[in-house]
Amino acid sequence: MEAFIVLLSLFTLAVFLGVELITKVPPTLHTPLMSGSNAISGITIVGAILAAGSGDESSTVVPLLGFVAIVFATINVVAGFMVTNRMLKMFKRRG
Repeated sequence: MEAFIVLLSLFTLAVFLGVELITKVPPTLHTPLMSGSNAISGITIVGAILAAGSGDESSTVVPLLGFVAIVFATINVVAGFMVTNRMLKMFKRRG
């Protein structure tokens, strides 16, 4: 139970830190940072797959949370590539 509280506290701190960092970034840098975060989300997908496949046979919480992490990280990667593609189209010359 003590480990759960530590992990929950760490997650809460990461959420607040992430929100603070994102709100401090100027709008002109959001799209390039989105491109960089795609690589991080790819790593998150690998970790989520490992989490979904590991765990206790008697517990369904770990595979369920791993599956949810896979879904959210995949949505983040796809949306990031869509935004990056849209940004790159803005810089193409119209012919």
